[in-house]
Amino acid sequence: MWKRLIRLWSVVRSDARLLWHALRHPQAPLWLKVGCIGILVYLLSPVDLIPDVIPVLGWVDDLLLIPWLMRQLIARLPLDILAWARERSGGDAAAGRTRRSVFIDRMR
Repeated sequence: MWKRLIRLWSVVRSDARLLWHALRHPQAPLWLKVGCIGILVYLLSPVDLIPDVIPVLGWVDDLLLIPWLMRQLIARLPLDILAWARERSGGDAAAGRTRRSVFIDRMR
């Protein structure tokens, strides 16, 4: 179980790195910037769907919602910005694959 959690953490970390590099692209769209700021505000805000003072359940919404929102932003990136971000974030640009996609292939 710990191995799976460590792998999932590495996937979220690589998604965050990919979004960071996409934000640094000169032609990054405004919706990407607004979406990333919205994710950060939600993560740091004391107002949540389920308050964090409720043990475990308060953290579950953050653990599920934040990675899902990150994936939604990545899925909507223009292809040229996505390729540029993958190249900068250490993904295999020649194959068009990141470490995340290799991990997901292994999980199937």
